[in-house]
Amino acid sequence: MTTNLFTDLPVNLPDELFTTLQEATNVRIERIVSHGHVTHVGSWLDQDQHEWVIVLKGAARFRFDGEEPFEMKPGDFVNIPAHQRHRVEWTMPDEVTVWLAVHYG
Repeated sequence: MTTNLFTDLPVNLPDELFTTLQEATNVRIERIVSHGHVTHVGSWLDQDQHEWVIVLKGAARFRFDGEEPFEMKPGDFVNIPAHQRHRVEWTMPDEVTVWLAVHYG
């Protein structure tokens, strides 16, 4: 049976939506849906696992601590090493941004 990443995309989201698609030892694959969501001002994300993330739909502005922000559009991906501080500074306010994230290590 197949499932589609773009099925049942919510339109009104008070918070980003994280859906685990697959999980095994040392790896988790999730769909993230953003709709104008950003990392809280002055906050940074810092996680224990590496994360590879790709934008599948929509657009975002992403930033690593100490670096300039960069735009991400469908097909753009980035690898985030464990404990590399990072943040999402912008996602599209008028349509959803769909990410696929692979947490590993």
